[in-house]
Amino acid sequence: MTHAEETLEILYRDEFLVAIHKPSGLLVHRTALDFFETRFALQILRDQIGRRVYPVHRLDKGTSGVLLFALDPETGRALSRQFESQEVEKRYLAVVRGHPPESGEIDHALTKRLETSELRDTRVENRPQDAVTRYRRLAMIELPHRVDRYPTSRYALLELTPLTGRRHQIRRHLKHISHPVIGDATFGKGRHNRLFQELYGCQRLLLACTELSLRHPATGEPLQLAAPPAQDFLQILLALGWEYPSQAKQRQAPNRADSFPRYSGAPAAPSSGAQADFSSGRSGA
Repeated sequence: MTHAEETLEILYRDEFLVAIHKPSGLLVHRTALDFFETRFALQILRDQIGRRVYPVHRLDKGTSGVLLFALDPETGRALSRQFESQEVEKRYLAVVRGHPPESGEIDHALTKRLETSELRDTRVENRPQDAVTRYRRLAMIELPHRVDRYPTSRYALLELTPLTGRRHQIRRHLKHISHPVIGDATFGKGRHNRLFQELYGCQRLLLACTELSLRHPATGEPLQLAAPPAQDFLQILLALGWEYPSQAKQRQAPNRADSFPRYSGAPAAPSSGAQADFSSGRSGA
């Protein structure tokens, strides 16, 4: 299938910007980190709508969900400033290994993961940058399958809000607290990834951007762009007994700093007898 034949789901479009639902496995644009890839969201969307588009933020290749483009350079600069100044609120869903606490804040500085061209440039500094991610546990489950030294394996569904925008931030932060994303070949655990492949046919990273909230660059009015997880993600949730509700039902508390206790970085002690209970927005512990 050529770029001209392939299309992407458009979530929102006006004369200034367009938002799509990016599938897992698709790069936003060409990068030296994946030199041989030939499919890019930017080119597919450009061919689909017949005009140039300008990327204003990133989603990793394996991450699905809301991806925003500007339709002119001026709008692109205005949107990029909102992302750079951390004015855009982002929400993600992830299936992770283990049972994290009910909520927390991961405050852990990250060095920049450099592309090949940046590695050659001696002017590029790579000092740790502040990085903060808040999360809330929505559901958890214990499967009767041995992966590590325990006879069962534990997994959880998290809603995450990154307050900064470092490269691979969510994936690296979840690895830091020993709850990596399932399907993550770089920062995850291969044995758990293989279990999900064998049980559920999972061939993707179980991380999705479900919502962006920002100011419209032309009008200044609030703009909320949302999408449920892609079908291949939803199939995994259903197989685990987790039904995806509306965004409104998911939220229980305002996104304030005092709502999220800080995570010390030590892995949480597993709780016994936990059952998945996604419909209520809380896990049965």
